[in-house]
Amino acid sequence: MQKLMFAAALGVACAAQAQVVLDGVAEKSYGAAIAVQNTQTQFGDSNLAVVDYANGSEIDAVYAKIESGVLFLVVAGNLESNFNKLEVFIDGVAGGQNQLRGNNPDVDFNGINRMGDDLNTTKVVEGLAFDKGFAADLWVSATCGGAPFAFYMNYCELLTKGAGFGTYLGTGGAGAAGAAEFTQTAGVFGLGLDNSNAAGVVGGVDLGDGTGVRSGVEMKIPLAAIQGYAGGDLKVCVFINGGGHDYLSNQVIGGIGGGPNLAEPRLVNFANIPGDQFFVVSAGSGPACPADFDSNGSVDAADLASLLGSWGTAGGDLDGNGTTDAADLAALLGAWGNCPG
Repeated sequence: MQKLMFAAALGVACAAQAQVVLDGVAEKSYGAAIAVQNTQTQFGDSNLAVVDYANGSEIDAVYAKIESGVLFLVVAGNLESNFNKLEVFIDGVAGGQNQLRGNNPDVDFNGINRMGDDLNTTKVVEGLAFDKGFAADLWVSATCGGAPFAFYMNYCELLTKGAGFGTYLGTGGAGAAGAAEFTQTAGVFGLGLDNSNAAGVVGGVDLGDGTGVRSGVEMKIPLAAIQGYAGGDLKVCVFINGGGHDYLSNQVIGGIGGGPNLAEPRLVNFANIPGDQFFVVSAGSGPACPADFDSNGSVDAADLASLLGSWGTAGGDLDGNGTTDAADLAALLGAWGNCPG
C-alpha cells in the first residue's frame, strides 16, 4: 500500500509530458526534428523575440508525429505578421496532385488555385509541381497579423481531378492562451503560434542551419480529412509564401540547398531542385517507448516520479482510459529499463 501511494504521489507528471500542448512549441514528446533547414531566409530574419508579432519569416526545422489518426506538426521558426502564408501539403494516399490544378475549392480568397494551373488552354502556366513521387492530397494553410494580433487557418482536399471540399477553419491568437481548435466533419483541427524565435537561420541566400529551434507554428490535423487514408506514412511539403499565395520564398523544407526566393509559385517545379522538398512522417512516429517521459532512452526512476506526479489526471495516461491510475503504473513498471531500439 505504501509503495502504491508513493507511486501515485510521484506519477502525475508523466502523462502531462506525453500529451501535446497546442502552444506553438515542440515539447519533448515530439522527439528530434524530422528535417532541419539548410538555407538562409530571404523573407527576413525576425528579431522581435515576442510571442505574437514577427518581422520576418523562416522555417528552421519540423517536428511531427501521428497519434490516434491525427498529425501533430510543429514548423519551427517564424511566420511574419504581415499575412505571409505557411503552406502545408500532405501526401497520404494514392492519387492526388503532383502538379496543382486550378479547379480546387475556393478557399482563402482562392489561395490554393492561385498556386495552381491558370486554366489557360495554351498551358503556358500549369501550376506548382512537386517532386517525383509526391502528389498532394490535402492542403492546410496558416497566416497571421493585424491589430489586435490574430492568426487564421484554412484547409482543403486536393483530389486527383480537383473539386472536393475546403473551408476557412477559424482564428485565434498567440501562445497557449491564443491556441484554438476547429471542429469539422473530418475531426478537430487546431493551431498554436509562438513567434518568439530569434535564433535559427539568418537573412540571406546562402547555406544555413536551423538546428535547435523548437517554437513556431503548431498544427493539429485530423487525417480523416484525407479521403481514403487508412493509416501509413505521410509525405509532407512545407514552405512560406507571400500574402496572396503568390510569391514562394526560399524557405522550403526539405531545404533547397541555398538560393534566392523561388518567386511565382506557378513556375516552380521542385523536381528541378536537388534533393527532396518534402519529408516523411512515419506512422510509427509517436514515442516508441511511451513510458519514457523524459525521452532519455530508458524507463527509470525519473519517469516513475513523473507518472506519480500525474496521478488521477490524464497527464500520465498510458492505456488511454483518460486517467493516470494503477494500470498505468503497472505498464510503466513492465517497461522498466532501456527502451527498445
